[in-house]
Amino acid sequence: MAQKLTRRLLLAAACTLSATSVFAQSIGDKVIIVTSFSKDLTTPFSVAFEKKYPGTKVEVQNRNSAAAIAFIRETRSSPPDIFWASAPDAFEVLKKNSLLQKYQPKAQGLTDKVGTYPVNDPAGYYVGFAASGYGIMYNTRYMRANSLPAPKEWDDLKKPIYFGHVGFSAPSRSGTSHLTVETILQGEGWDKGWATLIEIGGNFQQVSDRSFGVPDAVNSGQYGIGIVIDFFGLSAKASGFPVEFVYPTVTAIVPANVGIIANAKNQKAAEAFVEFLLSEEGQQILLDPKIQRLPVRQSTYAKAPAGYPNPITDKSLGAKVSFNADVSEGRYELVNSLFDRVITFRLKELNAAWKAIHDTEKRLGTGANAEAKRLLAEARKLASSVPITAKEASDPAIAGSFQEVKKDAKPAGRQAEFEERWDSFAVKNYAEAKALAEKAAGAK
Repeated sequence: MAQKLTRRLLLAAACTLSATSVFAQSIGDKVIIVTSFSKDLTTPFSVAFEKKYPGTKVEVQNRNSAAAIAFIRETRSSPPDIFWASAPDAFEVLKKNSLLQKYQPKAQGLTDKVGTYPVNDPAGYYVGFAASGYGIMYNTRYMRANSLPAPKEWDDLKKPIYFGHVGFSAPSRSGTSHLTVETILQGEGWDKGWATLIEIGGNFQQVSDRSFGVPDAVNSGQYGIGIVIDFFGLSAKASGFPVEFVYPTVTAIVPANVGIIANAKNQKAAEAFVEFLLSEEGQQILLDPKIQRLPVRQSTYAKAPAGYPNPITDKSLGAKVSFNADVSEGRYELVNSLFDRVITFRLKELNAAWKAIHDTEKRLGTGANAEAKRLLAEARKLASSVPITAKEASDPAIAGSFQEVKKDAKPAGRQAEFEERWDSFAVKNYAEAKALAEKAAGAK
């Protein structure tokens, strides 16, 4: 009897192992994902997917969007399977370089649009699995301790009261920061948008080299305000940090995407992972307090906490900006480089120029004479201008000269020429702006 029972148990185990093996083989033993997302997002999805598909391992390679694009290009002959990131313009770069393949998901019940933006690539090379917007995160305790009002709009961050209290991450190091910059440029126009960005930059305490550095600094009270993608603020608040997040009127709600890389070796596993992201089970993971993304499946919002943003039903979110991924993609590296040249690498000089302007304006108040006003107006113009027009920035002959430069490497060719010119422009303008503001203080 005992012998028969042992045989039955062994047979059952063998059948289970066989079934598991066949099931795993049906989609493959692994899926390799390149992503800009943090472990807070990738780990819950990986664990749930591996539980759903026993025997299939999720291998995650974390790289920022720009580095991921370069990596996928370099590994074209033996690529990873999936690119998973927030930046739609990064997907456009891959699509135009024939580095993605078409895939039509089978999932139903998904929205076609968030804000004014289509969720999926019309050509079918990538799909949105979540949505995100860009805005302002602030630490409520820090704000009270420093007697600072809560900011609501981008223009608020230009005010002198926020000097040294604001942080941002460099768009050359963060795809989400690049999208924030492009959102302001497209929402306000090139010249006004750069003027806004540079004047806000005058109040920066730091330009971080990683996007996670900004919410970490706000959470810890290193500085009070951070310009971030929404889930950084929403997840921090849900996790118990004393923070709030606000969408400015000029913002974009755009999809976070997933696409299968051309010539993926683990095709079935890649397709299964895309379907899992879009399933009810996958969409509900987005509501995890450490993730806090906006689902693209309307039914999932029924399970969301009270007050959770819903761009599917709240048409005011992202309504002011019709984000154009083609425009962003066409000038991607140029915008990143320009931001570094006029803000990131010149932060000390930029801070000094705007502090001088604000100090003089405060000192003179409404009593400034005509000469002082003229000098201050010229100082403001110098301290908020960029050395290239919107038309030039979108000219393929110019924008095409720019490419991502790896850390510790130097740019070459026309890119080097432009960057040298921009460096000189920023140094000269900020020094002159500071001098003019100081002169205005003594104008009679």
